[in-house]
Amino acid sequence: MTTNRLSTGILTATIVTVGAGEQVIQTLLDAADKISWSLTTADFETYVSDERRPNISQQLKMSEVCIAIVDYDQDAERAIESTLYLQQVFGGKITIVALSKDQDTETMLLAMRNGCTEFLARSFSEDDAIDLFERLTHQRKSTPLRTMTSGKVLSFFGAKGGVGTTTLAVHLALYLVQCHQKKTLLIDNRPELGHICVYLGVDGTQYNFHELVRNVTRLDSELLHGFTARHPSGLEVLSSPDVCGGSRMLDSESVTRLIEFLRTEYEYIVVDCSNTLQEADLAVLESSDEIYLVATPEIGAIRDLSRYVDNLGRMDSTTEKMHVVINRFSSRYAVRVEQIEKAIRLPIAIKLPNSYTELVRSVNLGEPIAPNRKSEFSLQLINWVASLTGAATVAAPAEQKSKSFFGFLTKQPSS
Repeated sequence: MTTNRLSTGILTATIVTVGAGEQVIQTLLDAADKISWSLTTADFETYVSDERRPNISQQLKMSEVCIAIVDYDQDAERAIESTLYLQQVFGGKITIVALSKDQDTETMLLAMRNGCTEFLARSFSEDDAIDLFERLTHQRKSTPLRTMTSGKVLSFFGAKGGVGTTTLAVHLALYLVQCHQKKTLLIDNRPELGHICVYLGVDGTQYNFHELVRNVTRLDSELLHGFTARHPSGLEVLSSPDVCGGSRMLDSESVTRLIEFLRTEYEYIVVDCSNTLQEADLAVLESSDEIYLVATPEIGAIRDLSRYVDNLGRMDSTTEKMHVVINRFSSRYAVRVEQIEKAIRLPIAIKLPNSYTELVRSVNLGEPIAPNRKSEFSLQLINWVASLTGAATVAAPAEQKSKSFFGFLTKQPSS
């Protein structure tokens, strides 16, 4: 059970109790009332672990001071599991307090070796709890701690192969870094042989997103950064498996748990999704803040887009997040906007120009189109990214709007 007790304090705090009992919880709450905290609490009557996962909300993890009181009397082995689990879920930003009626040396050493840094006797008083809280408050004020972010997850889902989903995901992630200095992670969630690292010209063969999902039970910041490749711009990348065949299904709960952890590490997480709707793929979409459904203005892509919209529209967790992106839009030979919107029963949120030749060249060079190129494509992406970050948009030059894409081939009259 989670409760909020707000005060006018300068610090936000979370207290998690595991197997503590009503009397212990009440003493903790009485003591917290004496401290200038805005308090959120969560009580778990039984031990928690990777197999017994409770619902730990993002709000709990965002507090400036996070404390867990774990009972070490009932079952020391399961108490250790709870300690390790909470450390992982909170990204290491939590103080674990061992609760025991007998603070003998053996129990204290056991708890200490597994991550507990504080101890409370089960018969502790309100004053003991106040002393603990004040000590942790002092540590928080005197020690610069890593700010816990709540990053946004932006997922790109292609109606079919070849519509430019990976290209858009790569450029949007890159522009978040280059134009706005946002700490961004780009994930290739293809089951195998994804192209993100190819497009960026980086080596992503050592580790991949699927491996990280399978190692989620021991995940921390250090392990995460050992898995990511880094583009010269500062963009971090998790590649797909660089193999053909042999890919394994991912556990959807592990995917959800990983994404929640990634929110605490990055300002933006951009996902190039597989265009299947297996349970793990749905977990990514359900965890997303925005879902960009990408298609091109031709019959096959629009038919598939309509089917995906119908399917995803049945899920309450995805309906409000869906935005339709029409890539390579041209007034010539394309299905009209009104026809597309009628077929999919959703408005088109974003139309991007047909810059196919320019983009193929950038892919072959492993060099995405830079924001300073000021092409029609880059200007559209700059404005898209600006809308996400709340920055000012950039108006496209009038002559660029009216110029043919192949206008540079036309000989200009001499002056």
